[in-house]
Amino acid sequence: MRMCAGGDKINFEAWGINVKFADFANFKRTMPITVKEVTTGKQFRQFYKFQNRLYRKCKVYVPTLDIDQRHSLKDDPALEYCKRKLFLAYDSDGKVVGRVQGIINPRYNEYYSLSRVRFGWFDFKEDPAIAEALIDAVEKWGKAEGMTEIHGPLAYNTLGRQGMLVEGFDKEPQVNCLYNYPYYVDYMQRMGFEKECDWIQYEMDPRQGLPEKLGRISKLLVERYGLKVLKIGKIKRNKELKEKLLKQFFAIYNEAFKAVHNFIPLTEDEQKEMGNHYFSYLKEGLTCMVLDKDENLAAFGVSVPSLSRAFKRARGKLFPIGWLFILIAFIKYKKVDLMLLGSAPQWHSKGLSAIFHTKMENTYLRMNLKSAITNPQIDNNIAAIKVWDSYKKEFYMRRRCWIRKIR
Repeated sequence: MRMCAGGDKINFEAWGINVKFADFANFKRTMPITVKEVTTGKQFRQFYKFQNRLYRKCKVYVPTLDIDQRHSLKDDPALEYCKRKLFLAYDSDGKVVGRVQGIINPRYNEYYSLSRVRFGWFDFKEDPAIAEALIDAVEKWGKAEGMTEIHGPLAYNTLGRQGMLVEGFDKEPQVNCLYNYPYYVDYMQRMGFEKECDWIQYEMDPRQGLPEKLGRISKLLVERYGLKVLKIGKIKRNKELKEKLLKQFFAIYNEAFKAVHNFIPLTEDEQKEMGNHYFSYLKEGLTCMVLDKDENLAAFGVSVPSLSRAFKRARGKLFPIGWLFILIAFIKYKKVDLMLLGSAPQWHSKGLSAIFHTKMENTYLRMNLKSAITNPQIDNNIAAIKVWDSYKKEFYMRRRCWIRKIR
């Protein structure tokens, strides 16, 4: 016996019909999906707003800012050399139910001697047919362009938001990291994708104290090599110094991370944009720039206040008051994101990380911070992961880049 929408009882069994309402639900989820390339302003808005609609009831999801999404899809410097196509998926009622961006990065393919198309901005409602239709659209385009493999989710370059969440769905992500529902993972496996690489994150108590050994090493290094820690305020007040350090910062970045899987050296335009973005978030005590005796950048450690809760309150909108939530979170905070660590090639084996760990740990203790989350680190970069071996930590999240041959 079943109830119809108006409340009247319908006795299906009396008619000899065995019907389950789950059958209707399954039928609706497997109805034909139409995928269209984004060509209009309306479609573009639907594309960059879709993920915030999809996750609006998810308590741990951190909304992206519309202004950031528009910029990354229209004005990112990587678009000067990348080929790309945006696709939307529609159900039989004409409603948007998924999105994906297909990207061909010729600099990546040349750097690794590969022929790969990547997918990113990949979000979809709970229906395997939607995921498959979106991947199929990217794959067909990639095949027409001569590509032989498809992988993702990836952004244009290494500093973009990348990696599909495969563990840690109950955790709140950093603002620079992707989040997705658990069903994404099942669908990728159904489509025959395999792991290409994983990124992992840890959470730790920043008040646990610095290992005594690191403190001694830090003091010894400063005295032996004539090193010094630069005040962040000095960088922001001196344009010439800022430009010099930005150039050296990315020279170190391109050198230090070239062995990391899927790394792509940044162009000058990308360095300028990324540098201005990251340098605008630098705070005294949370960031440590170590200079050698010739005033050149030897090593750096960058952490920033966690803005995840502020982004959730902003709900994707910087105006009218989203900016205020972010500003308050930048000033008053108890949680930090550990973003970047690196040193110049000539300092790789000297242990300069002890200096910025000592500097920032003192700040964390003084401010009585409650939590620190590491930036995603690729799981085969043993040296980067071992940096945290001196601290008590807990696993936080794991993200994956998937890959398969183009069919």
